[in-house]
Amino acid sequence: MTDTTESKSRIKLLGITDQPLDVAAHEAAAAHPAAGAVVVFQGTVRNHDQGRGVEKLDYEGHSDALRILREVAAEIAADPDVLALAVSHRIGPMEIGDVAIVAAVATAHRREAFTLCARLVDEAKARLPIWKRQLFDDGTDEWVNCP
Repeated sequence: MTDTTESKSRIKLLGITDQPLDVAAHEAAAAHPAAGAVVVFQGTVRNHDQGRGVEKLDYEGHSDALRILREVAAEIAADPDVLALAVSHRIGPMEIGDVAIVAAVATAHRREAFTLCARLVDEAKARLPIWKRQLFDDGTDEWVNCP
């Protein structure tokens, strides 16, 4: 799908930040009077990964991350079912329970909202040059999604 002015206007909030993410602000940004559904996803830091205890994470982002997030958001926003969307990813050190990514998508119907929000998150996770360093409770660490 193309990146049109109309699709760009559907992107209400977008960012890469080292500050805590405001889930309610993303939901509010995606609100639309024609929406019958607004699906919000928040990805949080969990205390385990593949059977190992995780103490905390550190996300590092490439300088192109914001540009790529804009591209991903524009592709999703170009879908005619999207009325509005908001998406942000956090970088820097994070504790268990912190929000690492928020995505919100408004559509007229719930099925499309769920599908498009999942697609937004999946594409962001697949394409963003943001790498995760997991610090385990045994003192070891591991980089994830790192080239």
